[in-house]
Amino acid sequence: MQGKILIVDAISTNRIVLKVKLASAFYEVIQAATADEACVAALRHAPDLIISAMALPDADAAELCRRLHRNPQTRAIPMMVVGCRPNADSRLEALEAGVHDVMLKPIDDTLLLARVRSLIRAHNTAAEWQMRDDTSRALGFAEDTADFGPPGRSVIVSADSKTAQSIIQRVRPHLRSSLTHTSPETALRDLAPGRVPDVFILVLEEGDKHSGEILRLLAAVRATAITRHAGILVVQPRPDPGLGAYALDLGADDLMMDGFEQNELVLRIKALMRRKRIADQLRATVRTGLKAAVCDPLTGLHNRRYAMPHLARVAEHSAATGRSFAVMVADLDHFKRVNDVYGHASGDAVLVEAARRLRENLRGVDLLARIGGEEFLIVMPATPFTEARVTASRLCRKIGGKGFVIPGSSDPIDVTISIGVTMGGTRSIRGVQSTPADANRLLDAADKALYEAKLQGRNQVNLARPAA
Repeated sequence: MQGKILIVDAISTNRIVLKVKLASAFYEVIQAATADEACVAALRHAPDLIISAMALPDADAAELCRRLHRNPQTRAIPMMVVGCRPNADSRLEALEAGVHDVMLKPIDDTLLLARVRSLIRAHNTAAEWQMRDDTSRALGFAEDTADFGPPGRSVIVSADSKTAQSIIQRVRPHLRSSLTHTSPETALRDLAPGRVPDVFILVLEEGDKHSGEILRLLAAVRATAITRHAGILVVQPRPDPGLGAYALDLGADDLMMDGFEQNELVLRIKALMRRKRIADQLRATVRTGLKAAVCDPLTGLHNRRYAMPHLARVAEHSAATGRSFAVMVADLDHFKRVNDVYGHASGDAVLVEAARRLRENLRGVDLLARIGGEEFLIVMPATPFTEARVTASRLCRKIGGKGFVIPGSSDPIDVTISIGVTMGGTRSIRGVQSTPADANRLLDAADKALYEAKLQGRNQVNLARPAA
């Protein structure tokens, strides 16, 4: 099944006709006759989309939408209204309540299914990000999203600048976002980071040539990295169901089929702006949560949670290519003494500076992670034994060769580091075979080499040589 759809209509014939169309496209269909039944069904079945008649026995579509939005469990379900041509007020009331679209009978089947696909696709994407955000919150990483944001940017893309400017003059006073005009030729060419529109309003002109140009631009907006999350509203000067369906399948978020109607345009731009802001916030909190999950907040290095799977991947790649790699465990010497004598703020300063020195003396491809209080893991892919030994010795010199500046002290303090090194991707490591599953054993071998370096006096490198 492609998705689950709840049909709400008091007339059973209407429900049956719509169900046949949707079932033939492999959608699972649930039915309800009233707004009350719809609210219960939405809670019980969690549909991907609700398609409702404009008028119901116990409420209209706008009121049903408001009821669903009041419940956190049904708030995110998209809703579409199908009906005979309503008056302008009821149509606008439905859109203002949060209905995504109002489709009027007779409905073109191709356009109907394209609209259904578009709404379910957007719903599934939003649900996926919401799930990731919920996980971040459960782990304690995400913060509450703000109910407000900076004014957004909208742009009308049209070859007819005179008509576009006329629309802008009428619509701009009703928007919090800026609204400008650009031609199809310059819509993407003149974009710069930090000034990317939140909503593109793409105007399909009369004639195949201009329509084709706008549709190619639509595909480019959706495929370009800095614009792919923007809202896209396509405006048709006259109804063309086939062209509208094609635009939706190319990635348009919304469609106006009867040209510019001022109040409706304002509502649709506001809705797209609101949905984009919510989606941006979700992505931002998920990215923040993922970073918090795999990064050390003090040094900015990766942590053990990230480092161990990375080490396993390096080992797997090594097994496939036959190239050796180095694994090092480095530990600052007598670090507890730094905390005890100078305080934890000084200890933190030493850790941050040590991380900086280590990072600056490794290759970009090398992994540096903080895996303990003063312990670091270094993984160097595609590295022979001699290069690993030279690198480890250099790191020892970079840490111990220059004092560390700490808060509250005019004189730098001396800090040294001990490093244990082992090799992966060789025939054996002290009798232990190197395989893609050996991340923990490689870490253990390097840790034992580090222990030997500590026993031998610290401030030195100890090598776990591969067996001959």
